[in-house]
Amino acid sequence: MNSTPSIDGLDVSALATTQRRFRRFPIDGSVRLYSGSAMWNTRLVDLSLAGVLVEPPPDWDGTIGHRYRLDLRLEGGILIGMGVELARIDDAGLGFACSKIDLGSFTQLKRLIELNLGNVDALRHELSELGG
Repeated sequence: MNSTPSIDGLDVSALATTQRRFRRFPIDGSVRLYSGSAMWNTRLVDLSLAGVLVEPPPDWDGTIGHRYRLDLRLEGGILIGMGVELARIDDAGLGFACSKIDLGSFTQLKRLIELNLGNVDALRHELSELGG
């Protein structure tokens, strides 16, 4: 089993290991988290190219370092799915680092970040940080 974070086979380990190199954006959305044996519904707090911050769902029993499947549903029916690893639990919520994302979801995420940045050059800078 390959544990290297990837987008359709491309190494994106910078997504999982980078802290605060990416701008975070508060966006309204519903989140569904899956583990091997459980599912939780919650709300998105914010997101970046590196990961997401969500409200802790009721009955949450996750552990830092464990991997989950996260489906994010946004206004207009946009769905972004990704494999995530729980990186932190604090008063702000549950912080997940993106460990795997398919090309379609990455394209949606990139477009969402571009719209929130309002500047193509700023998006290019954010994307260059992926390889940095």
